[in-house]
This record gives sequence, C-alpha cells and structure tokens, in this order.
Amino acid sequence: MRRVALLTLVAGLATLLSFAPAALADEIEVREVALRRVDDGLALDADFAFELTPRLADVVANGVPLYFTVEFELKRRRWYWFDETAAARRLHLRLSYHALSRQYRLSSGLLQQSFASLEEALNVLKRVRNWVVVDRNLRFANADYDAALRMRLDTALLPKPFQLSALTGRDLHLESPWKRFIVRPPI
Repeated sequence: MRRVALLTLVAGLATLLSFAPAALADEIEVREVALRRVDDGLALDADFAFELTPRLADVVANGVPLYFTVEFELKRRRWYWFDETAAARRLHLRLSYHALSRQYRLSSGLLQQSFASLEEALNVLKRVRNWVVVDRNLRFANADYDAALRMRLDTALLPKPFQLSALTGRDLHLESPWKRFIVRPPI
C-alpha cells in the first residue's frame, strides 16, 4: 500500500513539474544596460541576446504575431518600511510577418518598422535605445536605487491553442531573469 502511494506521489510531482514553464523557459541574456540623462529624464539603452526556437520562427512566419515585453523597475530601499517604487515601465514590442508584402514588422505603439528578413527584425528587437524610463520630475533621494530589467515573450497574448501548447512545451517560452544593478542619483 505504501509503495502504491509513493508511486502515485512521484507521478503527481512529475506531472506538476512538466507544467512549470519557468523551469522550461529558454533564456534571453541581458548583455548590456546603461542609463543616461536626457532632457525628459533618464533613458535606458540595453542589448539582449537570444535566438528564436525553430517553432517560434515557424509560428511567426505563418502569420501569428509574437509579443515581447521589456520591464524596468527602479526602487529605493528603506529600512523602516517596504521598498519605494520610484519608477516602473513596460515596453511592448510586436513581431509579425505579412505574407502579402513578404516583410517582417516590428511595432511598438504607433511606430512600425518593416524588414526583409527575420534576422534583420530580431537584430532591432534585441536592441532597446533611448527608452525614457524615469521621468524628469522624479525627485531622487540621497540614496542608491536598485534597478532591474528583463525581457520576455508574452505567451498570454498568443492564440489559445498556442497558450495550451506553451503549458507543456519548452519551444514556446523565451524570457530573461531579472538583471539587477545599482543606480546612483544624478547630480
């Protein structure tokens, strides 16, 4: 009886682990991050490194758009209370293929760029430039801030059949761990 219970427990754990997408996710590497002062506040420049899995490349080539999200957080540590969130921004990027024009499109909001190949579109997708993440009206305290950045493929925006497939498949996941760094207040 104990043996059957133990086998049932092991089988149940194996099933639960097969549904854990974070453990199955391919990684995006955050290569370089730089914050610099601009007229509007602080702008972020970042370079990411990743390759689409063959299935993701096939999905986008068949007309299904892929949505990527770049997330940025800036927090000030406080010993007496919860950390204060000074800034939190998200950048949504859409990668799609249009069969009539035979071009890949990368869009963010109203801005769209067209590319002749997937490789060209991915080269631009992997580089975030001049993204204003901290408003110029933010008043910095005289303390160091903790910043974090990551990029991920948003599987919740895929069509439902792909969302179900993403629960168990490794080939539809792409994300980076949080890249953490210290930001000193500008003078």
